[in-house]
Amino acid sequence: MNQVKTRKTGIFSGSFNPIHIGHLALANYLCEYEGLDEIWFMVSPQNPLKTKAELWSDELRLQLVELSISDYPRFRASDFEFHLSRPSYSVYTLEKLRETYPNREFYFIIGSDNWERFERWYQSERIIKENQLLIYPRPGFPVKEEELPETVRLVHSPVFEISSTFIREALSAGKDIRYFLHPRVWEAIKKDNIRL
Repeated sequence: MNQVKTRKTGIFSGSFNPIHIGHLALANYLCEYEGLDEIWFMVSPQNPLKTKAELWSDELRLQLVELSISDYPRFRASDFEFHLSRPSYSVYTLEKLRETYPNREFYFIIGSDNWERFERWYQSERIIKENQLLIYPRPGFPVKEEELPETVRLVHSPVFEISSTFIREALSAGKDIRYFLHPRVWEAIKKDNIRL
């Protein structure tokens, strides 16, 4: 009897407000170089650290993620957190994922900027104890690999200095930033004249 291979699934959780090529290139790297079988872009409906006014609608952000990943089979857009109680704390999301998909091995993906302040996250010690984490480098936030817990690993991906804030500000200023976005996302934004 053949044993079913456990799929190594990266959870890339964020506002994706909007998704840009930095997100996509990083996720691409993690699949091709760090042993992940797939990555789920988990669109967060409400980040406890952000005001609701800063966010584009849940549906729009999810739609733009779907548009940007449709031609790469190892990516998946997820509205999993839309169906959980809010605010959506990562510790509960990860717990529910393990319950719902017992045959997957999940890896929680965060930037080194978030790792630096991770102790401020809700139940951060429990997240580290119960889950595997992958940290990707962000400029100005070095990580001491020798001090990382057993369940946490630093990946040596290229550094992408693009932020969703920059994208939104550029769009509001009427800038042509098509090369910072997936072509389908750029077309959707232009077509509907999406601004913050």
